[in-house]
Amino acid sequence: MTVRKVFSMTTVFMLFIVFFKTNILRAQTISTKDIKAEMLADWQRGKDYTIEYLNTMPADKYGAKAVDSIRSFAQQMLHLASANVFIMSTATGAAPLPWASFTLENSASAQSKDSVMYYVSASYDFAKKAVEESNMDKWGEKIKVFGQFECTRYALMQKGFEHQTHHRGQTTIYIRLQDIRPPGEKLF
Repeated sequence: MTVRKVFSMTTVFMLFIVFFKTNILRAQTISTKDIKAEMLADWQRGKDYTIEYLNTMPADKYGAKAVDSIRSFAQQMLHLASANVFIMSTATGAAPLPWASFTLENSASAQSKDSVMYYVSASYDFAKKAVEESNMDKWGEKIKVFGQFECTRYALMQKGFEHQTHHRGQTTIYIRLQDIRPPGEKLF
């Protein structure tokens, strides 16, 4: 092996080591503070997105249903609001809001656009406050939900976010049935 070849191989090897070590040094761990901040940002994004849906549906169409056997647009959103409070209060231990029950969606006085907007907005504010004030040392605790499902508090918070996404998504068809284009996806 020539000196030149040894030098070239050594140089390539050294460059590989420098590149590899540099990338390792750049990698950072995520802190609990970062996790909480990301969750808060997601709940704010979820709120903003849902408010866009509420503003997109005409006020006189809040009673619209895709078919007779399912919830109306207003009922879907009121269910979302009650569940936001129920799930996040269960996950964090925060006291639930007094109006949050699964009977809200059938309350005749809650069906107007203004009422739905109020309850939905308040539910997202509750979820954010519950996350903000929660003790992250307890996020790993296992709890039982509905007397049968066991999960960590953190997992339940994630399921709460998934639930609101699911119900907002269901209302896309309600908006489309009014010949209106629903708001575009908001991943970030």
